[in-house]
Amino acid sequence: MHHSIINAEVTELQRHYLYPGTLFVHQRPHLVTTVLGSCVSVCLWDPVSCFGGINHYLLPLWNGEGLPTPKYGNIAIAKLIEKVKRQSKHPDKLIAKVFGGASMWEKAEGLLAIGQRNIEFAEETLGNHQIKIISRDLGGHVGRKIIFNTLDGSVLLRRQKGLKDPAVS
Repeated sequence: MHHSIINAEVTELQRHYLYPGTLFVHQRPHLVTTVLGSCVSVCLWDPVSCFGGINHYLLPLWNGEGLPTPKYGNIAIAKLIEKVKRQSKHPDKLIAKVFGGASMWEKAEGLLAIGQRNIEFAEETLGNHQIKIISRDLGGHVGRKIIFNTLDGSVLLRRQKGLKDPAVS
């Protein structure tokens, strides 16, 4: 009898669509879906409390103009860590999964290499906070759709079809 209650809870997870430049942290378990190109999402999870949150940022650093929103990695990751740690019973046990950072243009060097800069920023920031990245799917030339289950920490990943297959020129 007890197992059917657990299974019913799992099948009835609430769903949330995460828009670019936002983050999501909720005490109740959710399936959070987002679509990434050069953007990066950090899924932060507490495996002891079975609780987590996710962000979706577009650029690595806020330049000081306008509002410091989660559109920027330095705001999005700091806010995500702060919110998850505040609601976590084991803030020292947090782990991360990181996705996105595709190079969506053929000539993506220098300032256009936003995806790569987003990736480096996530890895460096999580490292500075001593949060271990246990899984990642980063870079490349195609977008990704991810669904983060905040109850069990799993992430379902689907790579989008590329505009042009790099192997065929």
